[in-house]
Amino acid sequence: MPPSSSSPPGEFAPPAARQAGLPFIAITICLDVVSHSMVFPVLPRLVEGLVGGQVASAARWVGVLVAAWSVAQFFAAPVIGMLSDRFGRRPVILISIFGLSLDLAIMALAPTLAWLLIGRILCGLTAGAQGAAMAYVADITPQEDRAKSYGWLNAAAWTGVILGPAVGGLMGAVDPRAPFWTAAAVALANGLYGLLVLPESLPRDRRAPMRWAKANPIGALGLLVSRPGLPVLSAALLLMWFAMFAMNSVFVLYTAYRYAWDPMALGVFCSALAAVNIVVTSQLSGRAAAWFGERRTLLFGLVAQVIGFVACGLAPNGVLFWIANIPMTLANIAGPALQSLMTARVDADEQGRLQGAMGGVSSLTGLFGPIAFTQIFALAIAGGRGPAWSGVTILFGAALSLIAWLLVAIYTREAGPGPDPA
Repeated sequence: MPPSSSSPPGEFAPPAARQAGLPFIAITICLDVVSHSMVFPVLPRLVEGLVGGQVASAARWVGVLVAAWSVAQFFAAPVIGMLSDRFGRRPVILISIFGLSLDLAIMALAPTLAWLLIGRILCGLTAGAQGAAMAYVADITPQEDRAKSYGWLNAAAWTGVILGPAVGGLMGAVDPRAPFWTAAAVALANGLYGLLVLPESLPRDRRAPMRWAKANPIGALGLLVSRPGLPVLSAALLLMWFAMFAMNSVFVLYTAYRYAWDPMALGVFCSALAAVNIVVTSQLSGRAAAWFGERRTLLFGLVAQVIGFVACGLAPNGVLFWIANIPMTLANIAGPALQSLMTARVDADEQGRLQGAMGGVSSLTGLFGPIAFTQIFALAIAGGRGPAWSGVTILFGAALSLIAWLLVAIYTREAGPGPDPA
């Protein structure tokens, strides 16, 4: 008798998918981040060349290009997630990877800003590999091991964060288009590798019909409020991700303004931070969830995030800022636990739709977070206020994280197998 769609995801995954799937997905996440982050060090230079060396115009166009990717992903992620529920994860992941390679090649060849914009939009439209990949992991991993698996994927992403900008910066010194070609080649090689090793994770009898009426951002986000327990977890996810932009969107400006860090000091710090985050997400997040449960791990991670934001916002010098980031690294155990809790509250044939909806939330925070917090930073330092006022921006992140903690602490409980009533 075939399993019902309400059976816990991971229980009926094909053995081949369990053995080969997670390593390939981790590699895919790493190379996907490498492909994206490799171009960031040179994108402003390429744009500046296309606008005739006008720095102000280049800055505006870089903002447009970044926003175009987020908007395109916001509309595409729900559709791609539902397509993976209907046709399986493997074809969606592979098409997304090959699409990324094509998009990067278009940007490498772009003779005008219009072509560069087209490439960025197409890149956002095909950026569904990560959402389908997360659904793949839910398919092949039992609930009790899912936080550990998501921790490994987050570690793979952090590895990409280290490798991408470094390789992009080195190649960009030779030619600003070289990182685009390299990233396209990396994506193409990953897609060809996937054709050989990646099995399907979602059996045909567990797939969902395509619901075109819900294949849009509003319809997809509707899932996040239509299942017991998901509305609160979704709100916590939104607040967590939005809060991170309180640090990320002003990090370079903040450390230069308050601590007078030069690029060398910034690079050393970012490399060390990424290395520690890899260890925390790959080794600690899964163990914490196994020892204490996913809900307690999420709550502890949010507490660490609140403490870290407060400490970073108040740190009067660079040394204390380094120390203040210790709880910020520990806070990384919260993400995998939250992802696992959310996947436990939907059925197997809705995992792609869930990941698409989460991708939509990510796109929204990526679109509005930098705008909001850079404006707060500008207001905080305006009027001749001292450098300490710049920390107000980061303290906003602490407030948002505290609200997320209160929501989880008050309104949720640990999920069992399958959709949970709370």
